[in-house]
Amino acid sequence: MKTDKELYSEIAVDVNVAKECGLTEKEYEMICDILGRVPTYTEIGIYGVMWSEHCSYKNSIKQLKTLPRSGGRLLVDAGEENAGLIDIGHGYAICFKIESHNHPSAIEPFQGAATGVGGILRDIFSMGARPIAALNSLRFGELTTPRIKYLLRGVVEGISHYGNCFGVPTVGGEIYFEDCYHDNPLVNAMAVGIVKTDKTASAGATGPGNPVFIVGSSTGKDGIHGASLLASREFDELTEDMRPTVQVGDPFSEKLLLEATLELIDAGVVVGVQDMGAAGICCSTSEMSAKGKVGMKIDLDLVPLREQNMSAYEIMLSESQERMLFIIEKGKEAEAIRICNKWDVPITQIGEITDSGVLEIYRFGNLVVNMDAEPLVLGGGAPQYDRETKEPEYLKLTRNFDFTQLNINHTLSDAFWKILKSPSLASKKWIFEQYDSQVRTNTVDITGDAAIMRLKELPGMGIAVKTDCNSKFVYLNPYVGGLIAVAEAARNVVCVGAEPVGITNCLNFGNPYDPEVYWTFKEAVKGMGDACRALNTPVTGGNVSFHNESRNRAIFPTPTIGMLGLIDDLNKTSKSGFQNENDVICLVGNNREELGGSEYLKVMHDLVTGDAPMLDIEEEKRLYKVILDAIGNKIINSAHDISDGGLALCLAEKAIKSNGNLGAEIFIGENTIGKLFGESQSRVVVSLSDDNFAKLESLANANNIELRKIGQVTKERFSIEGCISTTVNELKLAYEGAIPEIMG
Repeated sequence: MKTDKELYSEIAVDVNVAKECGLTEKEYEMICDILGRVPTYTEIGIYGVMWSEHCSYKNSIKQLKTLPRSGGRLLVDAGEENAGLIDIGHGYAICFKIESHNHPSAIEPFQGAATGVGGILRDIFSMGARPIAALNSLRFGELTTPRIKYLLRGVVEGISHYGNCFGVPTVGGEIYFEDCYHDNPLVNAMAVGIVKTDKTASAGATGPGNPVFIVGSSTGKDGIHGASLLASREFDELTEDMRPTVQVGDPFSEKLLLEATLELIDAGVVVGVQDMGAAGICCSTSEMSAKGKVGMKIDLDLVPLREQNMSAYEIMLSESQERMLFIIEKGKEAEAIRICNKWDVPITQIGEITDSGVLEIYRFGNLVVNMDAEPLVLGGGAPQYDRETKEPEYLKLTRNFDFTQLNINHTLSDAFWKILKSPSLASKKWIFEQYDSQVRTNTVDITGDAAIMRLKELPGMGIAVKTDCNSKFVYLNPYVGGLIAVAEAARNVVCVGAEPVGITNCLNFGNPYDPEVYWTFKEAVKGMGDACRALNTPVTGGNVSFHNESRNRAIFPTPTIGMLGLIDDLNKTSKSGFQNENDVICLVGNNREELGGSEYLKVMHDLVTGDAPMLDIEEEKRLYKVILDAIGNKIINSAHDISDGGLALCLAEKAIKSNGNLGAEIFIGENTIGKLFGESQSRVVVSLSDDNFAKLESLANANNIELRKIGQVTKERFSIEGCISTTVNELKLAYEGAIPEIMG
C-alpha cells in the first residue's frame, strides 16, 4: 500500500489555473519571471490570495498613500502593524481598526458578521492590546423584503453572539437602508483596545533559529478562497455556490486565545505575532517573513487539522478562525507552552525562522513552496496599478437638478412624521438592545453622538468612539462627501466633549475596473485626506472593499470612518438630550437650507439628487473649538450635531433622549423645508441655562460662528411653530416603534 507521501502530487499549473486563482494572464507571467519557473499549485494559490485586491490593495494602494498616515499622536505609521496605535500619554496607547466582512455576510449573514467581529478583535489583541469596545457600520437594502429582514436579523445576531460571548461591549454603530445595498450589504466591524506602550507586539518575524508556532484552533477547509475570490469579485449566479468560503467562528475559543496571547506577550517570550485572518497561514508566514527580512521553513504535516485529507494548497489558504502565528524566542518554548496549556489553548511548533528570506513549505516530505516572501506582499513585489478614471455621467443630472420642480403635496407635519419613522433614521433600539454594551464596566454613555468609554488604567480619562458616513453625499459629490465623512465623525466626538485625534477607515466601493467607480474612489480619498490634514486626525489604517456590486446594482460609494476622540476629564462631557426644563435652545452654526442628498428628498420624493452640502473645513474647526470650550467650561448642558433629517429631527432626538421626558418649544421664524429638513454641515443644537448664554455668545463671536436662540426646553410637550405640536411620548412611540413594526 502506498503512503501519503508516495500518493501526494501537485496539480500542474498553467495560465488557466492562475485565472481560477483570481490572477490575470499578465500577473501569471510576472510570477513565472519572479520564480524563474512555473509555480507549483500551492505557490500559485498563495500568489492568488496574496495578490488579490483584498490582501495586496493593488488597485488602491497608490491612492491610500496620499492619505496622512503618520504624525500627530500616531506611534506606528498606517499599515506597519495589524492595527493603528494612538499615544494617549502616561505610557498608554489606544489600538483601533475597522475592516469589512461584506461579501461573507451577504452569503451567510450570521457567520459572516460574527467572524468579522472575531477577525477585527484579533487584530487588536495581536498588538498586545486588550479590547475594550466594539462598533459597527451596517448597510442593507430597503427594509421591505423577506431577504433584507433575513440579512438584518442574521447580521445583528452574528455581531451580538460573538461580541457578547467574547466579552467585549458593542457600544456604537450606524445602520442605513438604501436600495443600492440590496444585493451587497455592508458589514464593517471596528474594535478598540488599550495597551501599555512598552508591551506592544510586532507582526514581524526575526531571529534565525527561532521556532514558529501555530496557536489556537485547528485548521479546516472553511474559508478557502475567502480573500481571493469571495472578497475580490462581484456577485453573480455562482455566488450561492461559494457558501463554503465563509468562515465559522467560535467566540469562546477566541476569548481563551486573547488571554493566552496577552500573557505570552507580557511574559516576554514573543518575538512576533500575527493573526491568521484573510489568506490564513500563507498570509501570516509571507507577511511576517517579508517584514523581518527573513525566511521560514514550515512543515504542514505538523499543522493540527480538522480533516486529515487536506492538501498543502488547502492548509495554506484555509481561513479557519481563532488562529495566530507566533514567533517564540528560542529557549523560551517551554514557557510559551506552559502559558497556552494554562488557558487550554492548543500550541504546536510547525517550523522555524531561517536567514534565507525564502518560504520553504513541506507537505508529506515534499517541498511544495520554495520562493521569496518579499514579492508576495504589499510594498514588496505585489503589483500596484493606476486605474482609468472618468467622471460619472449621472453627476450631470444630479448636479443640475431643479428643486423648484419638486411636486410638494404634503404638509411640514407629514414630512416630519415620515422622516422620524424612516428606518434609516428611526431608533435602532431593537438592534442595539441585542448587544451587551456594559460588559467589563468601562462604558460611560452610549446615548450621545459618540460612545464614551472610561479608561480604568488612567482614572478620570476616557475616549469617545464613533463610526460614520453619509454615502448619499459621497454618491452626489465624492470629494465633498469624503470631507463630510471625516468632519461629521469628528463633530460627533466633539459633541460629547472629546478632542478628535485619529481615524481608521473602511472604504466600500464597486468595481475598481469601472472608470466611473474608480473616479469616485479617488475623489473620496482626496476629500478624506484633506479633512484629516486640516483636523490633524491622521489615518491609522483600515481596509478597502471593492467589488460591492451585482449585475443589478452598485452600492453608493461608502468610505466609513471610525473616529477616536480623547477626553482628559470625564467630568467634562456632554449628553445629547435635553437636561433641564426652561433651558434655552440654541442653534450653533450657519443654517444654509441645503436639501441635496437629504433624507427628506428620499422619503418624500424618492430621490437621491442635487449636490452634497458645502463644507468649509476651517469653519468646521472653529465650530469644534466653540463646542469643546463650552463643554469644558460647563457652559452648555447638552449638544447634538445636526445631520440626517436636518434640524427638525435633531430637535426631536434631543427630546426623545432627554433627562425626564423633556420637550421643546421652537420658534425659528418662517418655516421652510430647507430650514427644517436641510442637512447643511457644521451645525450643532445645544441647550443651556439662560444665565450662560452671554458666555456662549462670547465664544461664538470670538470664533466667528453664528449663534441663535431658537426655543426653550419644556415639560412633556414638543412643538415647532408652523410644523408640529405633539407630546414627547408620541415622539418616542413613533421613533422607537418604526423598526419593530416593520420587522414584525
